[in-house]
Amino acid sequence: MTGGSPAPDNPFDHGAIDEVIHGRLRLGIMAYLSTVSPAVFSELKDKVGATDGNLSTHLKKLEEAGYVRQEKRFVGKRPQTRVFLTEAGRAAWIAWIAQMQGLMRAAQ
Repeated sequence: MTGGSPAPDNPFDHGAIDEVIHGRLRLGIMAYLSTVSPAVFSELKDKVGATDGNLSTHLKKLEEAGYVRQEKRFVGKRPQTRVFLTEAGRAAWIAWIAQMQGLMRAAQ
């Protein structure tokens, strides 16, 4: 997880926001995988509105962080990549949501 510990006396501290998740496309990927895991690469690509190359790049970053894993297999004679949200990824996603909720509460 990227970021520091939030300052308890500053509800607007954004230092603990996970920058790996916070990118727009990675945010969409994590949100979708939190509801559907595994997702087939082509399905995920359609849901988040990405190109093959762009999605691959962002999945690599999430995979390097340990948040997703990819499994390649064949269905009939066609290759298929399935993307799974890992336990670490789910924990990071929940922490990201909690951080955003804290910022929203502070702003109300």
